[in-house]
Amino acid sequence: MTAPLRLGTRGSALAMAQSGHVADALTAATGRPVELVEIVTTGDRSSEPVHRLGVGVFVSALRDALTAGEIDLAVHSYKDLPTGEYGGLHIAAVPPRQDPRDALVARDGRTLAELPSGAAVGTGALRRIAQLHALGMQLTVVPIRGNVDTRLSRVLGPDADLDAVVLARAGLARLGRTDEITETLDPMLMLPAPAQGALAVECRADDSDLVELLAVLDHAPSRAAVTAERALLATLEAGCSAPVAAYAEVAEGDTGEEIYLRGAVISPDGTRDIRLSRTGTPADAAEIGKALAAELLARGADSILGQPEHAGPGTQQFGSTE
Repeated sequence: MTAPLRLGTRGSALAMAQSGHVADALTAATGRPVELVEIVTTGDRSSEPVHRLGVGVFVSALRDALTAGEIDLAVHSYKDLPTGEYGGLHIAAVPPRQDPRDALVARDGRTLAELPSGAAVGTGALRRIAQLHALGMQLTVVPIRGNVDTRLSRVLGPDADLDAVVLARAGLARLGRTDEITETLDPMLMLPAPAQGALAVECRADDSDLVELLAVLDHAPSRAAVTAERALLATLEAGCSAPVAAYAEVAEGDTGEEIYLRGAVISPDGTRDIRLSRTGTPADAAEIGKALAAELLARGADSILGQPEHAGPGTQQFGSTE
């Protein structure tokens, strides 16, 4: 009998759910059994706000285990991956992407527009903090940490202390919690993080048999969209926790498939933002991302990215524990 493939994953409910989905899909497509191996990362051990932890804190331990041969493949939330190359490893598949938009979960079923002035809204991402401030709604934005259940309890639990939280819709969908969403946020209001909603299935580059096996999970439109978004992020030389947003969509155009990329850089206090878009073909996804980043830089994005980290007025500076 073929030995099970060892799939490395973080131990949170969300990470286990998305890794389990990949494992089931791989077994269904190839017949190979897969077992999950829990790996604890630096980010899992820390209670610091996400944007202060640095790049790669949720993936480095998984990559170390993969390099050491302790696991055969790893599943990452693609938006957590550093944009630089990691020697010896290969992204063998990008499965079909979940809805990349952000979602609001608020008390009393409220939408964003229905929140009163001064309402306390929790989120763990500097990108979301910046865009909430940019709305000019006089919200009190609270940086929070913790798994999905912990964050939802800040609004829906018996000891709730927030009026609303903003999370990735994809995570709630993978956990079967979409019924608790009170509004899926329009990207015109809240542009997603680069690669939000996408997964990266990674293995050792020299394991050619596994590279070939995992290719069955790859979804070309999802890979093209993520490639464009991450090329923008890399060209801006911004980390995955920076106030940079990007959203690419692949659709049928007049002459074949087209990719439409929107990108934004927002100051942490929301007082400055630069938003641009660009189109092209999926085959040119990386070049589209690079070109849009160059346009953002030409409009002054580097001066925003160079600002000292601060979340702006109306933001409480603390985070929850994991």
